[in-house]
Formats: sequence, C-alpha cells, structure tokens
Amino acid sequence: MVKFSIPAVAVALGAGVSSTYAFAPVTNTGARSVASSAPLFMSSVAAPEQSPLAPLTVWGDRIPDIIESQNELKSRKMDFAPTIKSSDLGLASDDKEGQLAYVREHAMEIKQQMVDNGAVIFREFDLMKEQEGFVKFYEAIGMKTCLDPLHSVSARPTVDGDKNSPVYEAVNKESRKNFFIGMHNEFVGTRAPRAAAFVCFKAAEEGGEFLIADGRQIFRDLKTDLVERLYNRNIRYSVMELPFFGWVDNFPEFVRPTAMGALKGLVSAAINAKVDFSVDMQWGEAGYDNTKMLQARAPSQPPILVHPVTGEPHWFCNVHSHSSKLRKDRESIYGAERFEDGASQINKSDMYYGDDGAISDEDLEHMDEVTMKNVQFVKMTEGDVVLLDNYKCMHGRNVFDGTRKHGVAWFEGWTGEEEMKAKAQQSKQAAMA
Repeated sequence: MVKFSIPAVAVALGAGVSSTYAFAPVTNTGARSVASSAPLFMSSVAAPEQSPLAPLTVWGDRIPDIIESQNELKSRKMDFAPTIKSSDLGLASDDKEGQLAYVREHAMEIKQQMVDNGAVIFREFDLMKEQEGFVKFYEAIGMKTCLDPLHSVSARPTVDGDKNSPVYEAVNKESRKNFFIGMHNEFVGTRAPRAAAFVCFKAAEEGGEFLIADGRQIFRDLKTDLVERLYNRNIRYSVMELPFFGWVDNFPEFVRPTAMGALKGLVSAAINAKVDFSVDMQWGEAGYDNTKMLQARAPSQPPILVHPVTGEPHWFCNVHSHSSKLRKDRESIYGAERFEDGASQINKSDMYYGDDGAISDEDLEHMDEVTMKNVQFVKMTEGDVVLLDNYKCMHGRNVFDGTRKHGVAWFEGWTGEEEMKAKAQQSKQAAMA
C-alpha cells in the first residue's frame, strides 16, 4: 500500500514544508537495534544513486478466454515454495563459505525454482544472519537490485543506516504489531519489482510470521462468475484520503460546486506532480460525521496477468490488503485498526471495480476466504530467507509481539532471465505442435 504523510501532502499542496519528506511513510526511528556486527538502525533512507528505479509493471497481453485459462489451471498440479535446508545439503549451519559456494554453483537452478514455484525458502543458513552475508547470497545467485517501488512517492528506511544500502526495513514497527498486513504483490503506481528476497535478522518473540501465497492457486480457486466480472470490468484502488474539507460545507450552496471543482483540480495537479503515476481525485464523505474528503484513486488495471517469463495466468490483485471492509473484519480478531494521527487518516485504501462500481461484501468475503486458504505462514528464524517472484507470489505479515527485525531487497530481474523466457516459449510452442 502507498503510504503518505502529513508533511508529504503539505508539500504537494504547496504548504511550504521541506520536500525532503515528500510522500514519506511513517518510519520506525526509535527502534532498538539487534546485537550484531551490523546494528539495525532505522533512521536513514535509501538514496537513488545506488540502484535503478523499480521496473515498470509488465501488464502483458489480455487473456482471450479467462474462464478457459482458469479451467486449465484446475487440471494442473502446482508446486509452491520448496524449502532448501543447509543440513539437507550436507552443510553445517555455520559453514558460510560452503553455503555461498552452493548458491553460486546452483544459481540458475535456484532462480528456475523461484520462477516455476513462486518462491524458495532457505533455512539453516548462517550466511544470511547479517546483512553482508545476505547481500553476498543474492549477488551469488545473480539477482539485480532496484530501488524500493515506494521510491516514487516516499522514502523507506534502510536496515543498516547506510543511505545507499540496497536492503530496506520490512514492516517492523512496534506500533503496527497488531496490524495484519494483507496479502499483496509489491507494486506502486506503474512500477513493480520482478522479485524480492525477505530476510530475518531477528524473529519476533511471538507471531510475526512472513506470509506467502501462490497467485496461480488463488486464481484457480475463485468463483468463475466473480473471475469473469473482475476481469471484464478491471479493478482500481483508492490509495489516499484527505479528510480535511469539512469547511467547504460552510460555503453558500450556489458557490459550493465551483469551489469543490477548483479544489479537486488543485489537489489533483499537485499530487500528480509529485508521483510518476496518475491519480484521480474524487469527492466523498468520511468519518462518523460524514466530513467531506478527497479520495485519490489509481488507474484501472486487470486483476489477473500472464507471467512475464512462463506465460501462466495468475492473480495480481491487492484486494486482501487494500479492501477497507476486509481490514475492518480483521479488527474483530486482532483489535481495532487505529487511525489516531493525521498520517493514519490519510493512509486509508479501498478497492473498486475499474468503472468505480462497488464490490459486494459477499464477493470480498469470498476473495478473503480463497486467499487465506492458500496462505502459508512461514515462521522465519535468524538467517532464513524467502526468495520470491513478485508476480507469481503474494506476501504479507502476521501480527506479532516483541521486537521484529526483517529486511528486504528488491530486484529488477536476474541474470539468465532472457534465457528462461526463450526456454518457456519453446516449451509452449512444442506443446501446441
């Protein structure tokens, strides 16, 4: 989900706040560091010099017959997220050199597993207990880092405090510990990393599992009529609410439409000038007192894509994390979602059909049920890594207690990706012959 702050919106609207904080998320600046050779500071933000921007989202060709594609998946066996343990390789957990040699020697095989199975889980690897070893790990595999996709609208803290670090902090804030992060693919506006590696530097004392789900399986299990409606109408997200316009109601009624039109145009122009994707501002009402607010909606997009390498259809829709109803439903389990400060009031999201029509509660509940049925709760310990394909594999995070220090590196691609595409195309042609 895109995160905006009060200073960010003030900047966009020309309020004179320093642009250093434009569209900056709320960061965990006071977090306690973990005892290691590389302390986990939370105060720095990644700079743009180190890596390229996250690549543009590959929306791919439209699927001619979405129901036929779903039926084909139902007839297939799909493996998801195999685990590689150091002990299964005949390596001691503290044999860092042996572990590094293994991933370097089997790099192409590991990447193929990631693409074919959505994710690969690594356990018992002391190599990745610290950031230096984690970087060596993914470099040995041949992953190509990119900036955090939030870079276009915000600045996410880095794990080690180095502003040029390619390893970002995952969502570890103590204040967000009872917030269940719904399943999603990482993308912001027009950009989506091709892959990611999530690492555990310190596990939470309780909970905090990293969650993964196979987008192919979710697409397979959704009701056919819902799939057809969603795919034909597309979807769109609201990514921000500005609940600051109650004073507009004080205008005389004959002036109000003109004032609202001018405000909408001003805010829309200001916000769009600060991000590299287009948002559409719409008037609405928020809160118990139905205060006037402006809601920013992202462009319409398909909820199901064909995979950039394999060509398989898969779910690529963040309804589980973005739906206001589903988040509120989780409050009964994990406690109320608190919108206590200005930034929290802004960072409210929701999902609609691409034509702005509302999605029924019944359909939202069905998507939640199917998603959770396919979720794997991965309890990570220090040094564990989940290498995932950001298109095929969705991710999230369970609630937790204690101190949790996880990091993530984003990738624009990897060495050998073009060879994989050619191989997949040849296999497809052979099957059709």
